[in-house]
Amino acid sequence: MKKIIAIFGICSLIFACTSSEKSEGTEDTSTVASAAPAEAAPGAAVTGGSLKGEQLISSSDCLTCHKVDAKIVGPAYIDVAKKYPATDENIEMLASKIIAGGSGTWGEIPMAPHPAITKDDAKEMVKYILALKTN
Repeated sequence: MKKIIAIFGICSLIFACTSSEKSEGTEDTSTVASAAPAEAAPGAAVTGGSLKGEQLISSSDCLTCHKVDAKIVGPAYIDVAKKYPATDENIEMLASKIIAGGSGTWGEIPMAPHPAITKDDAKEMVKYILALKTN
């Protein structure tokens, strides 16, 4: 009986893990209704922000050095949003910095380059960050 329960538990776990994966070419719209970031600081606006950008950041190594509302190694995302208006030029420039890396703007410690991130994905990340600007 214990073996049957163990097998049932393992099968349930496998089913739960595989059923949550997306099929290629489909988009999970269950989270689209909530565009507010999980870590947003009180009063942070995300209107016009990119939910895709938030998801890309969450699945990358960005949160190792950055946090929405507090400086870690790099600046808080809210501080970046305060410094840069959400213009096409700033989105392009910041996306390029994500890919190429950079130093000097926020201190001595350089940001590592992320050449595996596409330009379009980097722009989505930047749009999310710049939408965090508080009023």
